[in-house]
Amino acid sequence: MNLSVNTEEKDGRIVLKVAGEIDAYTAPKLKETLLPLIKESSNHVQVDLEEVNYMDSTGLGVFVSALKASKEKESNFELINVQDRVYRIFEITGLDEIIQLKAAIRGVNE
Repeated sequence: MNLSVNTEEKDGRIVLKVAGEIDAYTAPKLKETLLPLIKESSNHVQVDLEEVNYMDSTGLGVFVSALKASKEKESNFELINVQDRVYRIFEITGLDEIIQLKAAIRGVNE
C-alpha cells in the first residue's frame, strides 16, 4: 500500500497528515518529509495519524528520530488521532511514555 503525506499550517503549528500504511517500504518517504519539517521549523509539529491503519517497527523508528530531532531543536512534536491498532504498538514498546500521543476519539468521524 502507498503512503500519502500532506502538510498544512494550522493555528501556528505544522500538521503533517499521513494516510496509508507505515512500513519498511513507506517509512523512508515519511522520514524524508518529517525530519526536515522539525529541523527547519520553529513551530509546533503535529503528525495526524487518523488515516494510518498499520505501522510496523520502521514507523516507530521514524518517530523516535523525529522525537530526537525535536529535542535537539527544543521544539514540540506530537502524534494526534492515533488509531487503537497503532496506539497499541506504542504502548507495547513503552514509547507512549516518551512520545506525546493523542488517541483518536471514537465516534467523531463515524
